[in-house]
Formats: sequence, C-alpha cells, structure tokens
Amino acid sequence: MNKKLNTVLFVLGATLFNVIVTIVSFIIMLIIIGRFLSAFLSESALSWAFSLLILAAIAISIFVYRYVLKKLLNKVDVEKYFDPLFVKKPK
Repeated sequence: MNKKLNTVLFVLGATLFNVIVTIVSFIIMLIIIGRFLSAFLSESALSWAFSLLILAAIAISIFVYRYVLKKLLNKVDVEKYFDPLFVKKPK
C-alpha cells in the first residue's frame, strides 16, 4: 500500500471511530437520563436534556478522539506511512 491509500484509509477509519464514539456516548447518556431522571423532569425539560445530550456526546467524542489520536501518533511514524493532506504549492 502506498502513502496516499494509507492516508485515505486512516481518515475514513478515524471518521468512523469518531461517529461510533459519538453514538455510543449518546446512547449511554440517554439510558442514564431515561432511567434516573425521566420521572423527575417535565416534557420540556426532557426535550432540553435531549438537545444537551447531543452536544455532550459530540464533546465527549472530540475529547476521546483527540486522546486516542495523540496516543496513536506517539507510536506511529507519520511521515513514513502517511501522505500530507495539505501541501503548500510552490509559487
């Protein structure tokens, strides 16, 4: 495999990982809210909680993604296996 293919596969895999982490964290928080807080909250509060859960799931996925990416980049020589995504064009 060449560097360009490695780069494309890495970006696709990282995107899939980020989406999966977002969905899993959303489902876990939704279960927690549904089990423990739904009896105490009104319908309008639950709709606000649902909106906040979506934002919280996105924030959690960003933090998990950055942590995993940082650990991975410490182990892998990026210049050896991946092509740069953005290259400065000569003038």
